Amino acid sequence: VQLVEFGGGLVQTGGSLRLSCAGSGVTFSTYVMGWFRQAPGEEREFVAVIHPFGSATDYSDSVKGRFTISKDNAENTLYLQMKNLKPEDTAVYYCAATPAGTGLSQREYEYWGQGTQVTVSS
Repeated sequence: VQLVEFGGGLVQTGGSLRLSCAGSGVTFSTYVMGWFRQAPGEEREFVAVIHPFGSATDYSDSVKGRFTISKDNAENTLYLQMKNLKPEDTAVYYCAATPAGTGLSQREYEYWGQGTQVTVSS
């Protein structure tokens, strides 16, 4: 299994970015897929999750209304559209996959990408 994130970069406050996560060896249509982030000196935290079989989603309170998680099952690609970015969104963003679970805790996930850096300047 391999998950590869891309799309990170430097953006000004209020700007937008779209992260992508391309997967191989895992079927996105049947896996719980999530995004997490880790800021310097902080623990990795949940950002968003999308479930299979109906694509229900959930978000952390800090990103709700600004971020949108989605996926393309045919392309085995996960997305995170980020709008109205704030300096506190600066972190390394990781995608992750697990065959089952709520998807809210990093402990549930079996597979992780290497991360992509997002930096929001004030």
